[in-house]
Amino acid sequence: MQAKIFFGDVEVTKTKIETIKNPYDGKIVAEYPLCDESDAKEALNIAQKAYHDNRQIPLSQRIAWIEDVIEGLRENREDIAQTITAEVGKPIKFSRIEVDRCVETLRLSVAAAIEHNGETFASDAMPSGKKTIAYTMRVPVGVAVLITPFNFPLNLIAHKLAPALISGNAIVLKPTPEAPLTAYKFAKLFVESKHRSPNALSLVYGDAEVGSTLVKSPIPRVISFTGSVPVGKIIISQAGIKKVSLELGGNAATFIDKSANIEEAAERCALGAFSNSGQVCISLQRIYVHHEVADVFATALAKEADKLIVGNPYHDDTFMGPLINEEAAQRAESWVKSAIDEGAVALSGGERKGFMFPPTVMDKVTDDMNIVCEEVFAPIVSIVSVKDFDEAIGKINNSPYGLQYSIFTNDLHNTKRAIEEFDCGGVVINDIPTIRFDIQPYGGSKLSGIGKEGPKYALDEFTEIKSVVVC
Repeated sequence: MQAKIFFGDVEVTKTKIETIKNPYDGKIVAEYPLCDESDAKEALNIAQKAYHDNRQIPLSQRIAWIEDVIEGLRENREDIAQTITAEVGKPIKFSRIEVDRCVETLRLSVAAAIEHNGETFASDAMPSGKKTIAYTMRVPVGVAVLITPFNFPLNLIAHKLAPALISGNAIVLKPTPEAPLTAYKFAKLFVESKHRSPNALSLVYGDAEVGSTLVKSPIPRVISFTGSVPVGKIIISQAGIKKVSLELGGNAATFIDKSANIEEAAERCALGAFSNSGQVCISLQRIYVHHEVADVFATALAKEADKLIVGNPYHDDTFMGPLINEEAAQRAESWVKSAIDEGAVALSGGERKGFMFPPTVMDKVTDDMNIVCEEVFAPIVSIVSVKDFDEAIGKINNSPYGLQYSIFTNDLHNTKRAIEEFDCGGVVINDIPTIRFDIQPYGGSKLSGIGKEGPKYALDEFTEIKSVVVC
């Protein structure tokens, strides 16, 4: 099936077409038109004109618009899930979960929009002031550019698109080139809604040329991007005076205290490290274990990794499918081999077959190995034995990233220290740092980005405060 461009409500195709192959079996599963600089400018101009209409329509109509899309997602759940699996190789049971989570994200966006209001303030609080009717309003920013990744090709669009549209903006969406059909089917539900604001959503595909055109343009007031640090740095350098929201990944870590339930911790850590083939910004990558339980935990984790079913993503019982491309698999294999050459030990996995890379548990690693200090974005997790929690805190925080960390412990003192001392955007107690609830504020510190997602918090990114004083 061929994805198409949306210039507002108008579907457009082009003669220059790119194909998408399933990363598991190499079969062609989708086609999409290659866009260029002129297409990006056309989409921006349409959005600029549409914004003035979209901001005027009542919230009740925008709510009805989102509810139409929710109904469409429910009716087309299996088709969209199959599309996700076809394009990015995500196991089908997790693709279905992603569609369900997308529905929840849209519902949360509606609820958040209803409560997203201004507040009154006391203009006579200081001697220089006087008594007035004074309050703030939340108003849409105007045009927003949304750039999304492959690992959650549906729900991460929803986390940007729903808050941006329901708050009255007009949108240009540039989804990942790896999943154009998923984005097209999702956007089509918005465009075909009878409650839509005309031309408020445009969809274009493309590479750096299209992205740079969108980012550099003076038309958008917000750039919302999820992806790599290098691209995030380019966006910052090119955007100019705009609001920029960046979710740039991480190097998630946990500490296994000697007071923890080791078997439960190992089971959860396997899930956190290997879900979605490790292609998650908060995928568990570093595990620091109290030295008294390090060997027991390592054995337990390797056993859990070996239980996982790896293979055909279309099978209902498959836990882990392929990496997104061969380059990613080659990089993962080379990092593992490099670590082994430097003294690390692979307790499970470590060798790829094409795009497939098995769940890999590494032990005896050191802080300077790539599999520890860089973002792997592959199903590799490293175990590091530490003498105590003090050492673990120092090692966990010694990262340029700071998205989410966690601790497994039954020690209240260590729980409090983790909450206070972990240098990151989110802390999880007695579970994996890979947990993300769509309702929560999500975003990190340091190189992990700027701004927050989660519908309630994303509304702040897509609106501005207008101050009103009635004398």
